[in-house]
Amino acid sequence: MRDNYDFSKARRNPYAKHLKKQITLRLDQDTLAYFKALAAQNGVPYQTLINLYLRDCATSGKKLVFR
Repeated sequence: MRDNYDFSKARRNPYAKHLKKQITLRLDQDTLAYFKALAAQNGVPYQTLINLYLRDCATSGKKLVFR
């Protein structure tokens, strides 16, 4: 190994932002059925559809109002 490395021409991994983390998420049966039906209509996996919806909420800064 070298003592020093030159990273002046290095660039970030272009695929790093596309990495996903597997988690366990508990959803109500009717909520899951809704997303599965919507996913079937659009021809996408329901996990992808849920991810897209949550990403949209996060990027647009939607806030949930608890009553």
